[in-house]
Amino acid sequence: MAIEQLQKWLAENNYEALLLSKRNNFSWITGGQRNYIVQSTDQGVASLLITLDRVHLITNNMEVKRIEEEELAHVTFQYEVHTCDWFEDEGEIIRQLTEGKKVASDSYFDDFRVVDEQLAAMRSTLTAKDEERYRTLCYETALAVERAARGAEPGMTEYEVASIVAHEVTRFGGTTQVVLVASDERIYEYRHPIPTDKVFRKHAMVVACVERGGLVANATRFVYVGEPPNELLENRTRLAKIDATMIHHTRPGAIVGNIIKKGIEEYANAGFPDDWKFLHQGGPTGYDSREYLATPKSQAKVRVNQPFTWNPALPGIKSEDTILVKENENHILTKTNEWPYLDVEVAGVIYSRPDLLIKQAAKQA
Repeated sequence: MAIEQLQKWLAENNYEALLLSKRNNFSWITGGQRNYIVQSTDQGVASLLITLDRVHLITNNMEVKRIEEEELAHVTFQYEVHTCDWFEDEGEIIRQLTEGKKVASDSYFDDFRVVDEQLAAMRSTLTAKDEERYRTLCYETALAVERAARGAEPGMTEYEVASIVAHEVTRFGGTTQVVLVASDERIYEYRHPIPTDKVFRKHAMVVACVERGGLVANATRFVYVGEPPNELLENRTRLAKIDATMIHHTRPGAIVGNIIKKGIEEYANAGFPDDWKFLHQGGPTGYDSREYLATPKSQAKVRVNQPFTWNPALPGIKSEDTILVKENENHILTKTNEWPYLDVEVAGVIYSRPDLLIKQAAKQA
C-alpha cells in the first residue's frame, strides 16, 4: 500500500510529514483517483498531508463534497478532512498541521523540502493494480493514435487529425497531455511539431501522451498515402533497429545511461551519428509522460515493473511505444496487433516495431 510505503519512507528519512498536491501523486496514492479541475496544470485542488500515523485531506468547501463522494469513497485508508471557504487560504491549514515539524513536499510550499524526484523513483515501479490499469490505458491510447492515423485523409488539416485523437481519447475517459501532429515537410523540419492549420497531403505523424488515473501512456504512428520515397523506407528500417536495440537493453539492473549509449551506437551504425541529439530519446514513464529524460550520463538502474518509453527518430520517421520491464522479458503495452509491424532481431530476440502505414492514394477522376 502506497500510504504505508510513504510512512516508512518518512521514518527512514527523518521527516514527520509529507505534503502531496500534484495530480499524479494524488492518483498514485489513491489508486487512480482525481484531485484536479484544471487539466493544464500539475497541481490539484485537494492535497494529502501524510504523517507517521495519519492522513489529512485538505481542500476548500467548493471541492470537498465531490472529492469525498466521487474520488475517496473507496480508498482503503482512513483520513481526516480539513476545509475552509474557497476565498480563504488553504495554506494556513497546512501550516497549522505542520507547525514545528520537518516536512517534505512534492512541490514548493514555504520551506518544505521538495522531494518529488525521490517520489518519482517510488511511483515508477508499478504495483499489480497499477499494472492492470496501465495495460488497459496503453492499449486504448495506441488504438486512439492508430485510428487517427488511419483516419487522416489528404486535404484534412493537422488540427482535424488531432481532433480525432482528442475524440478517441475522451471516449475512454482519458485526457491528452501531449498531442503532436505534423504533415509532409513539417515532419522533417520539427521534431516536436504541435498541430497547425497546415493541410496534410501524403505523409503524417500522430503522437499522443494520454493520462488517466494519473498514469500516462505514450505512442507514435506514421502514415503515408501513395508510394513512399526509398529514403523514408530505408530510414524506417534503420530506426526499427535503433528502437529495438534500446528496448533490448532495457532490462532489470541496467544503467539507463548505458541504454542511451547503445542507442547512440546504433544511430552511428545507421549512418546518422548525430541525430540522437536532435530529439530527446525518452526515459522512464508511468505517472508522468517521462519521469526524467534519459541521457548518456543517467546513472539510475532499471527496475522490474518499471515502464519506459523510448522515442528515437531519423529523418521522416520516429518510433515510440510504451513498454513494461518484467523479470524475464519486456512487454510492449501499446502494441495492438491492428497495425503493420517490422520484426527486428537483436541478439537473437525478435522485436516487433510499428511500421509506416502505407495507404493507397485515391484515384483521380
